Amino acid sequence: MSAPDSTEQALLVVIDPVARRVDGESVRIAKDVLCGGAVAKICLPEGPEDVERALARRGRRRPVVIGDDRALLHAVKVLHRRRELPEVPVSLVPIGALPAVSLARTLGVPLGSVAAARAVLDGTERRLDALVDDGDGVVLGGLWIPGTGGLDRTTPPFETNVGTGLETNEAVGPNGSEAVGAGRGPGVPEPARGPDGKAAADARGGTLGEGGPGGPAGAPRVAGLPEPTGLGAGADVTADVTADVTGVTGADRPWWSPAARTARSALTLLTGPAARGHSLPSCTRLRVEADGVLLADLDRPVARVAVSTVDGFAEVVIHTHAGERPLRTRARRVTVSGPGFRYRADNVAAGPFRTRTWTVVEGAWRLVVPRV
Repeated sequence: MSAPDSTEQALLVVIDPVARRVDGESVRIAKDVLCGGAVAKICLPEGPEDVERALARRGRRRPVVIGDDRALLHAVKVLHRRRELPEVPVSLVPIGALPAVSLARTLGVPLGSVAAARAVLDGTERRLDALVDDGDGVVLGGLWIPGTGGLDRTTPPFETNVGTGLETNEAVGPNGSEAVGAGRGPGVPEPARGPDGKAAADARGGTLGEGGPGGPAGAPRVAGLPEPTGLGAGADVTADVTADVTGVTGADRPWWSPAARTARSALTLLTGPAARGHSLPSCTRLRVEADGVLLADLDRPVARVAVSTVDGFAEVVIHTHAGERPLRTRARRVTVSGPGFRYRADNVAAGPFRTRTWTVVEGAWRLVVPRV
């Protein structure tokens, strides 16, 4: 890590239009903090093209994104296409509620606007690895491909979010979080409500959208549908996958080394509530190769494939339906093939693809984070 050069505190502050609509007060506070500590040029884009023009004309100014994960991803991808990403320190002031800022939290950026703005001015630069796919896309946190446990036949077709160019099957609210009524899909009714307006209990005794036998909080259940498995299994899945990556289980599992913490955070993002909230249409038969070594083939169904960056390598974890210990390995290049599979990268859905290859790029980008 290195501290940003104090002689170059000239900033290009790109304020995402969604952030301005969602929380204008936090945006104003962050802007005041940044302008009070540096010479800042404010950019108020109305669409992706405005962001691209501003970044192309930024000169020596450091880019600062005020917005959610999607705003950060767009800025990073623009810099990557311009082949400037490794040399340009990027800063983020997250605006919005979870899960719209899940990636920011995983990367170690404060979610408070004041703390994040101060980190932009006084923080340190951290070089981070990234996954670059064969379509020149960039994955910052990690990705997962669901098996049958992630299959949701009511999921609507993937749509492109207006203003971002990113594909998703989510119905999103103004801050990027799930909109009211989203995720049920066609043919799935609104939960029944009693005279007091509260959701009625479902067939398993839990209340729809609440904890208890009906499911964890925030995970609605519909009577008559089977209990989800795989990625819907909850915190146990996160613990299992973390153990697969670290090789340590039980009470001895530590939070050790920055790289391990990043890997654990990435796996939590990939398998936690933000990832479980929207199931992806899936293909159970996948061919997975790591540096040319075959890990899984079409004749052996998989339950889940997760890929994240750890110490300059791609950490691959493959869960099968047989119930044996998941296969894990590290490689520089990972290729997945299958009949029209979809995946979620940085909590954004993509696909379908017949084949996709991800290559690890060490020190692919620089992020300004708070001093330890």
